Amino acid sequence: MGIVNVTPDSFSDGGDTPDTARAVALGRKLIADGADILDIGGESTRPGARPVPIDDELARVIPVITALADDGFTLSIDTRNGAVMAAATQAGAKIINDVTALEGEASLDVAAASGASVILMHMLGEPGTMQEAPAYNDAPLDVRRYLADRIAACVNAGIERDRIAVDPGIGFGKDLGHNLEILSRLAEFSDLGCPLVLGVSRKSFIARVSGDRGGTSAKDRLGGSLAGALAGVARGASILRVHDVAQTRQAVDVWTAIGNASPVL
Repeated sequence: MGIVNVTPDSFSDGGDTPDTARAVALGRKLIADGADILDIGGESTRPGARPVPIDDELARVIPVITALADDGFTLSIDTRNGAVMAAATQAGAKIINDVTALEGEASLDVAAASGASVILMHMLGEPGTMQEAPAYNDAPLDVRRYLADRIAACVNAGIERDRIAVDPGIGFGKDLGHNLEILSRLAEFSDLGCPLVLGVSRKSFIARVSGDRGGTSAKDRLGGSLAGALAGVARGASILRVHDVAQTRQAVDVWTAIGNASPVL
């Protein structure tokens, strides 16, 4: 899943594709690089981010979705707003990726009516305050229980289970210890019975682990992003949400080929 942020303030690529033309060009490049899905977002949910007016979010994402849908690509809308979900799926998005796991007003009803697949992510609190002393009894278990509850809510709302994927929300209301514990125990999420989405690309926990070796910019975290992606695949992740598609595809392809190689007798 390649990331296309049509935003001025996303944590690692804010301002890179602030208009329709550049966002569409990036989407096409990511597909050429090996992406299967493009995740289009018009509101930053980085720590400390403020909500974006709905009209602004719509103006950012709908022209991009329309253009890329005309190309025949599989698109996801990254939003927590029901009105944006409705407009995006009408414009051609086939997946709704929601950091609030469809807890927003009308989101469940919109998702159910749209026929789209959904990605339910765990976030403790909201972006503006989520990193202010997050606390859990057992982070992987607490997150898993939350996602199980949200799966049940979706099924009760008429969203078929085979349309649901889950994301533990690395970096969303979690400190370094929580993130590492969730990643190390990612296989435990398999009992939810839904595909597992993982987003570790360029996230700040990489810098905290590595001490910013290699550079201080989020774009300097490719090595850690690849390590996290491969660790996730090894523990059952089905979809990797990434900025660096070509490099991640290459890493996964080589890792998979080595794992599938027949032993020499």
